[in-house]
Amino acid sequence: MNAEDVVGKLGPGSCYNPRMTLVEVTYELQDPLRPEQLRFLGQFANTYGLRRFRFDEYLNRLSFEYDASRLKETEVAHVLRMARIPVQRRV
Repeated sequence: MNAEDVVGKLGPGSCYNPRMTLVEVTYELQDPLRPEQLRFLGQFANTYGLRRFRFDEYLNRLSFEYDASRLKETEVAHVLRMARIPVQRRV
């Protein structure tokens, strides 16, 4: 099934963008997230282009899935700095 078939099934005016470039980036954190940091990330979840984020408490990792045609990794990194979330490294 190609992109035109998908758009045809969803109908005109659909919010599906066949040119979407999904990217997932994962960061290892220095410290577990605090409640205020999670709240800040919850607000970031409304950002255009961000599909989802996951926090793995066991591995202390934070992952973001986003549309790279709408959002850049530098913007994700900026949000982490704004939320004062110390990143150890990208994995």
